[in-house]
Amino acid sequence: MKRRMTKWAGRGALLLSLGVMAGCASSGEMRERHPDDPWEGFNRKVFAFNDVVDRYALKPAARGYRFITPDPVENGVGNFFSNLGEIRTALNSLLQGKGTNASVATGRFLINSTLGIGGLFDIATRMEITGREEDFGQTLGAWGVGEGAYLVLPLLGPSTVRDTAGLPADMYTYPTTYIEEDKVRVSLTALRVIDARAGLLDQEALISGDRYSFIRDTWLQQRRFEVQDGEMGADPFASDDFEFDDADFDDAFAE
Repeated sequence: MKRRMTKWAGRGALLLSLGVMAGCASSGEMRERHPDDPWEGFNRKVFAFNDVVDRYALKPAARGYRFITPDPVENGVGNFFSNLGEIRTALNSLLQGKGTNASVATGRFLINSTLGIGGLFDIATRMEITGREEDFGQTLGAWGVGEGAYLVLPLLGPSTVRDTAGLPADMYTYPTTYIEEDKVRVSLTALRVIDARAGLLDQEALISGDRYSFIRDTWLQQRRFEVQDGEMGADPFASDDFEFDDADFDDAFAE
């Protein structure tokens, strides 16, 4: 099975997965203050906390999930949750005045929810109906709100002040929020988090040097690319250089 990294981070569960997937380097090293990270001392402590949660809970669960889940089923789960995100994309596209992207997202949701059997199959992509994912943090950016300082959130991982302000709106535009049965809602949320974390297992091999700085700089670069709709240049994760074969990384993940 091959996976290609086209986005380093998303919202909600994907942020959680990315934020907790690597440990923190020694806090005793002297570092030059990063202009986008004035709260680095606090952020590194939260990063270290997230790492403990990941190391002893989330990562083992993600490995177990990948081990017992056939690739077609894992792909179907990812497609299902991605399809639910089309609603958020459509709404935020309208708020940003991107009517075409809103129409594409709506079309994708309808096609995948029907022909794709509830979103388990991404029929829209096979039909070459694709668009840009949008969330409320990107909407705030389109409205001229500055991104603010980089911020690592407990459990949720990398963010900025602007993106943190957009999280409540993102939560309330995701359909599972409105499931009244607590057990069903919690179970779906847990599955979404584990599935997203499993999708990042291979990408850990790319991390080098100070892991905290690597994730911060990569996340900020990709996030700005998303907010500016790619106007900064080529997507740093869209090239063929970021194509993975699971077998290539077996040794990298052995403990």
